[in-house]
Amino acid sequence: MNHAIDIVEADITTLQVDAIVNAANEALLGGGGVDGAIHRAAGPQLLEACRALPLVRSGVRCPTGEARITPGFALPARFVIHTVGPVWRGGTRGEAEQLAGCYRASLQLAREHGVERIAFPAISCGVYGFPIDAAGAIAVREIRAWQAQHTTPANVLLCAFGPTMANVYRLALDVP
Repeated sequence: MNHAIDIVEADITTLQVDAIVNAANEALLGGGGVDGAIHRAAGPQLLEACRALPLVRSGVRCPTGEARITPGFALPARFVIHTVGPVWRGGTRGEAEQLAGCYRASLQLAREHGVERIAFPAISCGVYGFPIDAAGAIAVREIRAWQAQHTTPANVLLCAFGPTMANVYRLALDVP
């Protein structure tokens, strides 16, 4: 299988890929960080599409560790895959497994929708406070495990908004 994991320092909303992943909150109604940037770039139709997703319980459209998909609207990407990473609470409350679940659920939705090229942000590494070294290692481990068993998506971009996270990804991938 010809798979690639590449690192790019960029604004994820500008990437020419089939799908971008949104580090969302459980309500899927926009927020700060990458979530807010994606909602602004996609336009108001994204919020409408998110509102149309069913609630699984009061205020929750996507529980932590799961993913949902919408069109990309004004984005260059055809799809936005919304996933909810865990808030870091010291590492003893299943945070690592929840973060791993974000990658698996996002990749599964991508596969179901014919996505060949997908870009992930650093899920849970902003205001949710997940330690970036651990998060980078989990991202790489889960993507590699997925690629060992599936043909799509064939190309995964780890999108870093700055050099610090890009370097974390390089170390996790063991590339110079």
